[in-house]
Amino acid sequence: MKISLLLGGSLALLACACGHSARTEKMRSALDAGNMGAAVASLNDELEVKSEKDLPKSMGNEALFVLDRGSIQQARAQFALSKQDFEAADKAIEVLDISRNAADSIGKYIFSDSSGRYLAPPYEKLMINTLNMMNYLESRDLSGALVEARRLAVMQKYYREHKQEGDSPILALGGFLAGLAYEKSGNFDEALRYYDDALAVSDLKVLDEPIARLFKRSGYRSPRLEAHAARVTPATVPTATIDAPAAPVAEPAEIIVVTGYGRVPHKIANRMPIGLALTAFSGVIHPNDAASANRLAGQGLVTWINYPSLAPVPEPSETPVIRVDGQAVPVEDAVSVTGEVKREWHNIEGSVVASAITRLIARYAAGELTRAATGDRNGIGMLASLVVQGALSASDVPDTRSWETLPARVGVVRIRVPAGKHTVQLGARGITRSTTVQLAAGSWLFVSMQALR
Repeated sequence: MKISLLLGGSLALLACACGHSARTEKMRSALDAGNMGAAVASLNDELEVKSEKDLPKSMGNEALFVLDRGSIQQARAQFALSKQDFEAADKAIEVLDISRNAADSIGKYIFSDSSGRYLAPPYEKLMINTLNMMNYLESRDLSGALVEARRLAVMQKYYREHKQEGDSPILALGGFLAGLAYEKSGNFDEALRYYDDALAVSDLKVLDEPIARLFKRSGYRSPRLEAHAARVTPATVPTATIDAPAAPVAEPAEIIVVTGYGRVPHKIANRMPIGLALTAFSGVIHPNDAASANRLAGQGLVTWINYPSLAPVPEPSETPVIRVDGQAVPVEDAVSVTGEVKREWHNIEGSVVASAITRLIARYAAGELTRAATGDRNGIGMLASLVVQGALSASDVPDTRSWETLPARVGVVRIRVPAGKHTVQLGARGITRSTTVQLAAGSWLFVSMQALR
């Protein structure tokens, strides 16, 4: 009877083992079809809420669905709802420790735990504040944008203290937006500090003219900023004033555009032959674990390991089309978020596989202990061993949770225009957005678009 109950419990675990990526399949399909409303509706179903205005009762493992919904709401130009989702999720999501001595954290990261909170890789936490700054800039709420800039600064400090190698290119986009918020708030010294940070990661030509302009109003300098300001000549200033009279002219207005397109690779459950895993990741697998795994493989007890990996999603190669008053303007490729996703995954993949092997060995060891405890009378010990191994195997569901609605790439534009009425048109991957505004002299407009397909 006890064995029957154990077997039933094991089969129940196997039946319930479904990954996060399976729960977001409807959302991805809807986004691929360009149906953002259906994508939001699928997330509302997962969150068990009636409306996109509602948050779940618990923000534990549901925070990722809220993040995905926040990205889609931003793509729908529902900026207030996007802010609500980003800020609620930001409080609930913890950061994965990616320092070199964080094997335990990475080990826990790769397997589902219904009672544990999602551990986000640092680039995801950086992107929460970065994308939310865009929501505030869209609504011209500079005080809110500055709050997000300060939150981003805290995450930047954490990232740089715990990074394994190099700076994240996402810091370039975050620095660009934070600098913009400070610049438009009149804090030019702080704006230049953030622009300097951004340029430490990426050679953003779009910042050359603003830096040269801010030099006239701030004493903050650095060799990097000075090099960029020196590249500015009248011929290099981005402008849409070609047909405007040469003089007299009022102070120009400015249009800033940020467009994301594509989606980063999502996580999928994967299997790898144990022999291949031991060979490919020999440098990070403990020798004792390698010997135990080889022994199990030699006895035919195990042939595969389960672990999460990135789905083979191609990065978009096209460039968004942005027009101001019908005139196409060049778009600068600011950041490849997909590149950062792949880079950070590469940094921890060996630890992920090593942890999978360690858990595999522990699973079989637990089964052998059960077999020994029963005395293996009439095969009962063997059956009990298989049940224990099966139950532990069922609990070893690779954790496929990730923020799936991050844009694969992000492009930026900054252009000076004469005061007056202007139309901005954006297009990428079949998604379009158009806005027409009246700009006063010296004013500015921030426009964004997310083409998440």
